[in-house]
Amino acid sequence: MTSEVLKQIFVVDDDQEIRDLLTQYLTTNRFVVTAFETGEAFLAHVRAGNQADLAILDIMLPGANGFDVCRDLRSFSRLPVIMLTANSDEMDRVVGLELGADDYLAKPFNPRELLARIRAVLRRIDHAPEVTVKSLRFVRFADFELDTTARNLWTPSGESQSLTGADFYLLNLFVDRAGDILSREFIAEQTRGRDNLPMDRFVDVHVSRLRQRLGEDARRPSLIQTVRGKGYVLSCEVERSETPLFATID
Repeated sequence: MTSEVLKQIFVVDDDQEIRDLLTQYLTTNRFVVTAFETGEAFLAHVRAGNQADLAILDIMLPGANGFDVCRDLRSFSRLPVIMLTANSDEMDRVVGLELGADDYLAKPFNPRELLARIRAVLRRIDHAPEVTVKSLRFVRFADFELDTTARNLWTPSGESQSLTGADFYLLNLFVDRAGDILSREFIAEQTRGRDNLPMDRFVDVHVSRLRQRLGEDARRPSLIQTVRGKGYVLSCEVERSETPLFATID
């Protein structure tokens, strides 16, 4: 009988009580927790090659705030991030998502809800799309090429950009269902494992961020189009192949 491999969580919060609470609660729920008081200490730890499955990142940190830390982290790592905000202003949440956070939670929070968010993000990462004839490794659409194994997106000019987990799963969702109108509720369930709540702009912000990666005109997007009152649709032909046009096979 093999022993269970425990998931690693980084907690970044300057509040000692919250660090202790999360460390105790997550450890009880079979996670291995490493806590940091500052974003600088956290970033140095990750840059040194220390790995985890997910980071919980507070926005209100001394020195570099959570936004700065998330922006810096995304320049070299795809580590999933759930941001904590004490500000009821939705703009904090929108900015965090635009910087590459995978989810957010407002303080004060119920630890059980945070645990559910953590499990949803990890579940999304751990369970790759089913491998079928439809799901060959290389996907081409509108002169882009998506490598679904390396999770890289190659642009029409032949340049490669690495996708965060959240961006990869959203793009993969669209190319798997090209031509189908996807409701916000469906997108939220598929990418976050939970419903899209009223006044929750997560899906809209996430789609906007993906459009930017595709070089879309925000006012007149041609690839990912908005269907008023219904959702979004990828409106282009999609082809799949076992061999790359741009990418190199590892």
